[in-house]
Amino acid sequence: MCGIVGYVGRRPCRDLLIAGLEKLEYRGYDSAGLSLLDHGRIDSVRAVGNLSNLRAAVAEPRDEGAVAVAEAEATIGLAHTRWATHGRVTEENAHPHSDEDGQINIVLNGIVENHSELRRELLADGHEFSSETDAEIVAHLIERHYDGDLTAAVRGAFADLRGHYAFVAMHVDHPELLVGARQECPLVIGVGEGEAFLASAIPAFLRETRTVMQIENGEIVTITPDGVEVTDAEGAPREREIEEVTWDEEAAERGGYPTFMMKEIHEQPDSVAETITDRLPEVDEVDLSELTLTPEQAAKVRRVVVVACGTSYHAGLVGRYAIETWARVPVEMDVASEYRYRDPVIGTDDLVIGITQSGETADTLAAMRLARERGAHVLAITNVMGSQATRDADSVLFTRAGLEIGVAATKTFTSQVAAIYLLGLWLAQARDHLGRERIAELITELKALPRKIEETIESSDKQVQAIARSHAEGRFFLYLGRHIGLPVCLEGALKMKEISYIPSDAYAAGEMKHGPIALLDETTPVVCVATDSPVLDKVLSNMAEVRARGADVIAIGTEGSREVAEEADQSLYVPRTDWILQPILAVIPLQLLAYYTARQLGLNVDQPRNLAKTVTVE
Repeated sequence: MCGIVGYVGRRPCRDLLIAGLEKLEYRGYDSAGLSLLDHGRIDSVRAVGNLSNLRAAVAEPRDEGAVAVAEAEATIGLAHTRWATHGRVTEENAHPHSDEDGQINIVLNGIVENHSELRRELLADGHEFSSETDAEIVAHLIERHYDGDLTAAVRGAFADLRGHYAFVAMHVDHPELLVGARQECPLVIGVGEGEAFLASAIPAFLRETRTVMQIENGEIVTITPDGVEVTDAEGAPREREIEEVTWDEEAAERGGYPTFMMKEIHEQPDSVAETITDRLPEVDEVDLSELTLTPEQAAKVRRVVVVACGTSYHAGLVGRYAIETWARVPVEMDVASEYRYRDPVIGTDDLVIGITQSGETADTLAAMRLARERGAHVLAITNVMGSQATRDADSVLFTRAGLEIGVAATKTFTSQVAAIYLLGLWLAQARDHLGRERIAELITELKALPRKIEETIESSDKQVQAIARSHAEGRFFLYLGRHIGLPVCLEGALKMKEISYIPSDAYAAGEMKHGPIALLDETTPVVCVATDSPVLDKVLSNMAEVRARGADVIAIGTEGSREVAEEADQSLYVPRTDWILQPILAVIPLQLLAYYTARQLGLNVDQPRNLAKTVTVE
């Protein structure tokens, strides 16, 4: 979720670059930096924290070259905001990065999956590195391929890389040239009069130009003050249409989407990919070496306890099924606000997992502290580096969803679930409860989830809109599921309450006959999660029971499941994957259902009444 801005043209660009970064602050970041090519040298400034720290660092003379940055008249440069994935939050790990001689500077978003093997190759060739990041490798690769042609060198480096990323490169010998490449991460061109921009998002340059060219996966782009050239990875020219952007600046921050919530729903393929990709470096192994909990300690864990609130609690419920099934260790769930007051029994061989998007949720932090005081190993799953949860935990597993503006959590939920899947597989690996062949199967399915999330959004959007129009005036929604489908129902019902203000409830479908069935009549929409699971036949039976009472059944099923359509009035399908991984797909239509229902009612989905993004009080 980092931000890239590059400029080449006729104007001094230092302030243009910083202004561009300010327009990307909504994406979230922990450090920032810029490089300017001026008078035959590249000068860089980097700073940890927000952009005010970068501005102060730019103005502060640190050495002979710093004056060039503070008072630069450079007309070419790169700037970046970093959300750490590889390496700690330090000035050394902030971008831009360079080769050893400082001749090449790059900024990069995303993850280089094969960074470890590339680093070993480069070290063997005599290269020396100054950071812990995967991004620095790209500068060294370009240097290795450079023979006077920067575009060709970028093309050569691009061929060496695996992963999802976008990067932009600058060379001291080419004072009017920037070269970028894209693979799965956004990169867009802004075209002005005698100038051009390369950025990760349009807001970075919208004040300067509304003329835009899009870059596709596998393409290399070269920009100069006089023009733009786009080629494929082999160097064949690609034609690109010029578009005129009509968004206002607020809409631009939303990426053209009508709301932040919809933008964030569409960001879920990227946020899940960011969370899992570099932690799956091998086909049959999960790498969570970032944890202080060792595999030897994990093998001795007697019990896992998950403490969380709201959406994070629902993510933990999904994780309970994964951890118990894969690692064969018992998992207890506790609402954090209750756990802290019930004098829980805690042992030194317990692993307590606190899940909090912000890392500042008061009840979850208190529960984590209590568990740690009583001797448990406490692991935080959070989205925010430097948050209180990271200081109160023994181990930290970061999700990498980037900044989430919408109050109703969407991409943070699926990223949390993805992180717990990784943890479940890692525990299974440490405890030797899954063979390598089974782990390899699950890793393959995990890596396919970002693409399948994107397919789910595209395939279900219009149908969900129609369902929302039909039921927006309803007085009550009931959500039913069993087994691993129940947490999905709980999350779907919460989304409906949060943003549409329609009363909704989620029940274990087998419990319906013990009370909730009394609520059903012809006006009641009943949302059933009926994806593949060991209890699908039970869920289908419950759906038949609901329809017999006249309720309108809306079912979420797995692609190719004919039985679901037979028991539902309306069916939505998600791509097939391992049944334990289905929740991360099944929740998408429920997010959209809540969203379109609220929009149909004319409500503000980004800022629902009475709710805050982070609950820092009891």
